[in-house]
Amino acid sequence: MASKRISAEHQDRIRRQADNRCGYCQSHQKYVMGRLEIDHLIPRSKGGSNDEENLWLSCRLCNNAKRDQTHGVDPLTREVMPLYNPRTQAWSDHFIWSDDGVQIIGLTPCGRATVLALQLNNLIAVMVRQEWVAAGWHPPAG
Repeated sequence: MASKRISAEHQDRIRRQADNRCGYCQSHQKYVMGRLEIDHLIPRSKGGSNDEENLWLSCRLCNNAKRDQTHGVDPLTREVMPLYNPRTQAWSDHFIWSDDGVQIIGLTPCGRATVLALQLNNLIAVMVRQEWVAAGWHPPAG
């Protein structure tokens, strides 16, 4: 049986690969209260493993909203879509920032379904991003 614990070395490698950013909302570790979490892209409850290809970095808000979801509904087409996978997909292919830099806009069915399912534009996130924009910390470059 696979270990339920993810080693500190493994966690550090994932943090470096993710550039210390949440894979979903792009929040950087230095701007969030609390440590970014290791997210199981396919939740363990749905057969996901602790293998590196199933792990990525997530902020608490995104991780809590994601829970054990792997799919969401695109609000435009009403199709059920797989959620965005930050390990294998490029953020900029699926999302852009609003002109004011505080809202995440889904560009694709996958992106729109992820914005909705993970509540990427929840009130707290938008309010915090407004402060980050005012401070010159947001949106992230690249």
